[in-house]
Order: sequence, then structure tokens, then C-alpha cells
Amino acid sequence: MSDKELAQKIVELVGGTGNIVSVQHCATRLRIVVSNKDNIQVKEVEALDKVKGSFFNSGQYQIILGTGLVNRIYDEVTKITGDSESGGEVKEEVVYGNKFQRMIRMFSDVFVPIIPVLVATGLFMGLRGLLTQEAVLNVFGLTTDSIPQSLLTFTQILTDTAFSFLPVLVCWSTFRNFGGSPIIGIVLGLMLVSPSLPSSYDVGSGAAQPLVFFGFLRVAGYQGSVLPAFVTGIVTSKFEKWLRKHVPDAIDLIVTPFVTLLVGILLALFVLGPILHYVENGVLFLVENLLFLPMGIGGLLYGCFGQLLGIFGIHHILNFLEISMLAQDGWNYLNPIGTCGNVAQAGAVLAVAIKAVSNKTKQVAYPSCLSALLGITEPAVFGVNLRFVKPFIMSMIGGGVGGFLASIFHLRATGMSITGIPGTLLYLNEQLPIYLLVNVVSFVVAFVLTWLFGFNKKMENA
Repeated sequence: MSDKELAQKIVELVGGTGNIVSVQHCATRLRIVVSNKDNIQVKEVEALDKVKGSFFNSGQYQIILGTGLVNRIYDEVTKITGDSESGGEVKEEVVYGNKFQRMIRMFSDVFVPIIPVLVATGLFMGLRGLLTQEAVLNVFGLTTDSIPQSLLTFTQILTDTAFSFLPVLVCWSTFRNFGGSPIIGIVLGLMLVSPSLPSSYDVGSGAAQPLVFFGFLRVAGYQGSVLPAFVTGIVTSKFEKWLRKHVPDAIDLIVTPFVTLLVGILLALFVLGPILHYVENGVLFLVENLLFLPMGIGGLLYGCFGQLLGIFGIHHILNFLEISMLAQDGWNYLNPIGTCGNVAQAGAVLAVAIKAVSNKTKQVAYPSCLSALLGITEPAVFGVNLRFVKPFIMSMIGGGVGGFLASIFHLRATGMSITGIPGTLLYLNEQLPIYLLVNVVSFVVAFVLTWLFGFNKKMENA
């Protein structure tokens, strides 16, 4: 079945174009909001070739297709529906789920589009770490002093740009998702990191002093900050939409962008920014203290129960914490523990794949294992482990054991958004052997427990 045929079939089985309100996608899943859930033929969708599973989450019908394929199918679906992500007014969406679920979906929709950039930056960080490792350089008879300054500057461009201008990405995506003008979001984000403002990095290190307004408001740039840009984007985009309804068309082109940017930057610098920046730091402090609970308890808890966040679609809420950690001191304490959970999913699904009798289960389970080892766990979770329940529980135990060890050994990453095998690039220092150890333990524990207690042939026919 070609991509076009598969897309056409999906559209038909979800109730046709008349039932589709909006279409989006993430790394592995096609996300569809429909007018009437009863019109979706779930079993027929899941029986389609190349479809690895489906589920409802936070008002969206999500079809698991896998990396690469989901992009192509999304393009074909939007051709059929006439929808696109090119910007402009977003379609009115049907409201599903409780208030908390809608809030989490909103957060996720903003951050999913910028994750690929952060993934690429994480890879660059790993490669830079490799280039500057004394052990690696010594093999070639070199030292860190042997690296030309121009090359170091080039690597800094690759690794620092995305995080320094992160508010720009966040504001753009927020405006885009809330119906504002994305270009205004970009400019507002640029204002938050304007070179005219003292850099937050310099203020934090004591190399610069913040600007003081009215004798008490301390203002600096928001390089590396997430929450201030996120909330500013929401408030300002909604304000822009209100303006467009009340400003006469004759002067809209002049008045609306001017007033929107003025109000947005005033709110960001003098109201929302200072407050939310302190909130962000407070939340970061609390999570870091959880992770550093004595005797590895924090790692055990997060490694075990952190996997539930992905099921409920709220795992992206931790993105800003990881980003803040990296912006603060250059280390990511969540990544190694989360990686243990992902690798544990791979161990559990491999046990299912080997023990399964059904070819359908094997066809889903084996590639899902590889996907999980590469950091994409949705096929393993929703296609296999959660379907049989017990393998997922065993993966939680495996992730908890690995997280416990990661916490005991004080394992920490140099970047974010990549886990498993690609995640080794974030540990190309003296931590690499420990990184491999904790993940092997997570994988083996989950595999053995699933093999012994988590799966049997009768479960396939249940």
C-alpha cells in the first residue's frame, strides 16, 4: 500500500474529511481531532498495513506510524483535508478531556515542533564533547590547546545557538498554536534575548549586572528560559486576536503589530518575565532536590513512575526543566534516569517478541524494540507493552532499578532529547561506562521479569 493509499484509507476510517477538525503529528504519531469519536473505525485503522497501533489521548485520536512514515502520511492527509501547518488562523477545535488534559495537550503542541532542533543540538553537544575529550585527543597526540580557536567557535555556534535563542522558538510555536501571527511571535522572542539586554548567562555568572527600572525591577535577557516565553506567547497571541476583532481594517496593518509587540514586551520584561523566571527556578530547585534524595530514592521513583507521563501525554512538561538545567549549569540530571525507562521498555518488548506466537505481535514487537533503543518508545508502549499491561509493569521495575543506579552514580548528560543508543553522545566522557552499565541493567531486568512473569501465550488470545 502506497503512502497516498494509506492516507486515503485513514481519512475514510476516521469518518472522512467532514469529521476531521485538525491534523498534527509528532515524531511517531499522526494526531487527529475529530467532531465525533463514534465515527472512527478503530479496529479497521489498527488492521491497516504499517499502522502499529492507535489510542485516544487528551482529545486526540493518535495513530502510531513510526518515524519518517508519519511525516509522509501527514503530508498526504493534509492534501486530502486541505489543512496545513503553514500558519494563519488555527481551526476551532472540539474540546475533549478535562481541563488538566487540555492544558497538557496545549503544552505538548507548543513544544513538539521544536524538539527536532533540540535533538540536533544535543547531538552537536555530544560530538563537541567527543572532540574535546582529553582521552580521545591523546590517541592522536593532541591536547585541548591543539584545537584551533576558530574550530571551537564553530562548535559553539552549533551547540549554543538553539538554547540562547530558545525564547524565539517558544514564542513562534506558541503564537502559531494559539492563532496569533507567527512572525510577531518571532520578533517578540527576539526582543526577549536582545543584545541590548544583559545576557542571563552573564548576570548569572556575575560578569554583568541586570538593568534596574523604577528602582526595584531587575531586568535581564531570557536566554535559555522557557516558561516566561511560553506564558508571554499565550497572553500576547490572544491579545493580538482580540485586537484584530476591534481595530478597523483600514489601520489594522499599522496598529495591531505595533500595539501587540509593545504590550507583549512590557508584559514580558516587567510583569510575567520576572515572576515566572522565579517560578521556573523554584520548580527546578524542587525537582533537582527530588533527584538528589539520599540512597538513590529519587532516581528509583522517577525511573519507575516517570514512564507513566508518556502515557498521559504529559512527558513534555519536563522539557523546560531539562532545558533550564542545561541553561543553569550545563548538566541534565533527568536524561539518564529517563533513558533507563526507555531502555527498559525495549527489554520488555523484546521478551514479548521472542515469546509471542502471533506473527502480528512479532511484526510490531521486534521493530518496536529497536525504536525504543533509539529513544522512541511509543510503538513499544502503545503497540505492545501497555496492550498486555504486565510487560509495561515489568518495564517500570526495570526503569526504577536503572534509575536507582544512575542516581547512585550521579550520572548526568550534556544535552537533552536523545536517549538510548544515540544518547551515548551525551556521555562521551568518564561517565560512558556507567551509562552503558545502568542501561544494560535496566534492559536485562525488564527482559527477565517480562520473560518470567510478564507475558505468556494465553495473553495474546485474551
